[in-house]
Amino acid sequence: MRKERIDRGLKVRTEGIYAITSAREILYLMGPRILLIVGLLALPLIFELAPYWKKVINIMCAYALLALSFDFLANYVGLVCLGGAFFTGVGGYFAAIFNVELGMPVWISMPLATVTGAVLCTLFLLPCLPLRGVYFAIVTLMYPLLFTRIIEALNILGGTNGMTGLDALPNAYAENYLIIVVALAFLFAMRRFVNEDVGLVLRAVKDNDQSVRASGISVTRMRIIGVFVAALLGCFAGAYIAHLYMWAGISLFALDFSIIPIAAVVIGGGGTLVGALIGAFILVPLSEVLRAFGTFRIVIYCIILTGFIVFKSEGIMIFLQRKYHQFERWVKV
Repeated sequence: MRKERIDRGLKVRTEGIYAITSAREILYLMGPRILLIVGLLALPLIFELAPYWKKVINIMCAYALLALSFDFLANYVGLVCLGGAFFTGVGGYFAAIFNVELGMPVWISMPLATVTGAVLCTLFLLPCLPLRGVYFAIVTLMYPLLFTRIIEALNILGGTNGMTGLDALPNAYAENYLIIVVALAFLFAMRRFVNEDVGLVLRAVKDNDQSVRASGISVTRMRIIGVFVAALLGCFAGAYIAHLYMWAGISLFALDFSIIPIAAVVIGGGGTLVGALIGAFILVPLSEVLRAFGTFRIVIYCIILTGFIVFKSEGIMIFLQRKYHQFERWVKV
């Protein structure tokens, strides 16, 4: 006897077909998406009487954006970027400059910091785009460390004290629903983007850049587009965090903003995009729960991470997709 997996008939009928014939098929396609959207939108209401956990939801969604950025660059562009902290820091400092120094309101400073920060990050990473693999990863890891030391040595942008006095968002609901709606919007936009013509070319660059170059398409230009899109997500997360805490400092370049998103993608499932969100929704609350164990929480955290990697190395989302779209049965050999 051996176990075989078979696609559900419902999956076969609905895959790639836009003329759905029944409510059951529509629910099959839309059910997981509706569950994700409704679940996230309901979180602030569920934790209405727990303001601390409402803040955790905000940070969780910010890390989800960083994880989404890493997943896109690593699994769709082919660039393993360890510079998530670089995107976060640049976005946060630009938000502080626009809001505190130039007096712009929060609803202007955040999107402007997102776009300006993404442009600056792309320009800094431009000389590194010919690099691949571990070489690109190491260089991107150096950027947040470099900017931290420059700010400390030259005592600019508030030095080690950072920049204070940023405007807060109007209320707790604005804090919650802004980052939740943006995370959902980026998720579905990225899922659509990677299946458009530009996204397919980016995948080709990842798989075989020589063939893309031979087709007359500029590989460097495509990588610039990929880096800019990923930087948009990271810089928005940084700008949001700066306004959330009404402060921007060198801790925005902390390596946590690079490492946790990578762990979230590994746990959630690389290449699925939504897996990055699921990983962040597990890791960030988990780290908060384990604070009660003091320094021993690092040991527990590592054990849990190791367990996920060893027993579910494919990622939670890929496992769930397989269970949702297929069934298993035993057959005689």
